[in-house]
Amino acid sequence: MIKITMFSSADKVAGQGVGSAYLELINLLRNQCSDKFEIEINRYGKSQISHYHTIDPLFYLSTFSKKRGRKIGYVHFLPETLEGSLTIPQPFRGLFYHYIIAFYKRMDQLVVVNPSFIKQLVAYGIPEKKITYIPNFVDNDRFHPYSAVKRTALRKKYGIAADKFVVLGSGQVQERKGVPDFIRLARQNPDVEFFWAGGFSFGRLTDGYSELKKVVDNPPANLHFTGIVSRDKIAELNNLADLFLLPSYNELFPMSVLEAFSCGTPVMLRDLDLYHFIIEGDYEPAKDVNEMQMKLTLLRNDPARLAHWQNQAQRAAKEYSKEHLADVWTKFYQEQARKGDA
Repeated sequence: MIKITMFSSADKVAGQGVGSAYLELINLLRNQCSDKFEIEINRYGKSQISHYHTIDPLFYLSTFSKKRGRKIGYVHFLPETLEGSLTIPQPFRGLFYHYIIAFYKRMDQLVVVNPSFIKQLVAYGIPEKKITYIPNFVDNDRFHPYSAVKRTALRKKYGIAADKFVVLGSGQVQERKGVPDFIRLARQNPDVEFFWAGGFSFGRLTDGYSELKKVVDNPPANLHFTGIVSRDKIAELNNLADLFLLPSYNELFPMSVLEAFSCGTPVMLRDLDLYHFIIEGDYEPAKDVNEMQMKLTLLRNDPARLAHWQNQAQRAAKEYSKEHLADVWTKFYQEQARKGDA
């Protein structure tokens, strides 16, 4: 049995995808691979593999201990992907970005959730052979399509008419997620109900906090900010929605999209190049807010088009299922343990 120590503080800040991805992996290994791996969390005893999910300074210092074994780093973000997320003044921003890369360089192997970021890591001086692509996944026991009866009950629970079109967005309330565009679409479509599931996970450090907070506190009548909610509530909202819309400007591999896929919810995304590597053809693409408006109108008036994206969501969900990823992670950890023993 391989001993793996997970190092993470991701679950201490609610409402962020890094924490969701971390918890999904822990649950997967404990529920499906308990006969292969012994898992400990934030313990500094001897371990064959140390898997770092967050870049805490104390974790960085621990990498210099021989007890850590084979060091694995999970790349959930790069310096450029943090732009539009947090407001960090110079020179601290530059120092923090330098620290991120220094942390990654301490690892024996990195795992990226999107292959498009391999070239960027190589540009930072990290050898490509030290980078492995393993996508995110979600638990389909929690995220799955509800029956028609249960969907009807959900509509009643939320006070939404059966014929009302519902659009869901999810993630931290910040500029990078494109929340201002989501707000604009809500104002342009007063006969559509818009829900945004998420909040200000990092408070006043959030980029655009002041202006966004004004809207969150006093939104249009058809726009509902739920705040940070449980993952079970996210599954409900996905099943309540006719369309999942994420207007984000920068991502790695958003858990929120996988959650929507797993619930069979059609997805519209700002058409970022990085999505082309992983889910091209599985979502309705839109280059800007004007095209989002145009395509939202098309989807509302064309059930066949909406049904097509629902089918694509269900197809994509199978590719990123926990059953498939359990096998991928098992082979990865076994290979890393062999390298550590060599």
